[in-house]
Amino acid sequence: MSIRVGIVGISGFGGGEAMRLVASHPSFELIYAAGEGSAGSRLVDRFPGVPAKLSELVIEKWDPVTLPKLDVLFASLPTGASGEALARVPKDVKIVDIGGDHRYVEGWAYGLADVWPAEIEGQTRVANPGCFPAATLNALAPLLVNKLIEPGNIVIDVKTGISGAGRGGADSKFGYAESNENLLPYGLLKHVHMPEIAKTIERLSGGSAAGLVFTPHLVPMTRGVLATIYCRGRVTTGQCLDAARRFYAGRAFVRVTDKPPQTKWATGSNLAFVSFAADPERNLVIAMGVVDNLGKGAAGQAVQNANLICGLPETAGLDGVPVWP
Repeated sequence: MSIRVGIVGISGFGGGEAMRLVASHPSFELIYAAGEGSAGSRLVDRFPGVPAKLSELVIEKWDPVTLPKLDVLFASLPTGASGEALARVPKDVKIVDIGGDHRYVEGWAYGLADVWPAEIEGQTRVANPGCFPAATLNALAPLLVNKLIEPGNIVIDVKTGISGAGRGGADSKFGYAESNENLLPYGLLKHVHMPEIAKTIERLSGGSAAGLVFTPHLVPMTRGVLATIYCRGRVTTGQCLDAARRFYAGRAFVRVTDKPPQTKWATGSNLAFVSFAADPERNLVIAMGVVDNLGKGAAGQAVQNANLICGLPETAGLDGVPVWP
């Protein structure tokens, strides 16, 4: 079975990673690529290592009116750039929006694929979670669902690789000279991912996420997200690990580990690693989550969601081993 796929924003990091995964997918056939600055170029001009079968595909200027016949469209556009345009895509084209414009928007399923896959199956419009929510919510979900922690006053401290800023439009603080040997907090108190994290915490727990604190930090590495999350709960480390192992039993991509996870464990993959440390006497639970920000945090989870909405095995095209070292 060949499923006709298009990618918008293919020259960016997220779109390029989606292209890499689609190129080796057993059921997806990439027939349409769109970009802005790269329009008119062949795919091989932007990605010299692209498979020969895709090398001559020409990148087109993005216009939803001139789409060829597609089954699935991946949109990897900056926040604010996809809302109006994707509304003009024909209804029979399934869309996975890797960008941020449709998270918790009416008519769009929130694609936290490892937590509620049944709610994504058969949908036609899926909003991919951001990279920080992918790391954070996979770690918190089993604790919130099982009432092991309080949903309020959670403190999230996240470290991310520079590719999370995207390929284009970044200011000088993302350049090599500014980022190397440097550590930078940003988005204080008002980061764009806070609303979706808070809404999902409330959805999973049935309680209020009031008092949520979320602070991301830019670290000098290319890929990876590590979330360290401080919560209130009088449970043991073993109880947290057991709850997570039950919650993710049979799930292909979430690994529950006894020791703190590292970002390199997930590099180049769709895996999410979660772990916990708890001290009931101090009413303290530390949850930890690791993902590749371009994998589970973007294109990997997007392909996982596309598999779900197309009725394919969830792991199709995603069972590669992480890159090491």
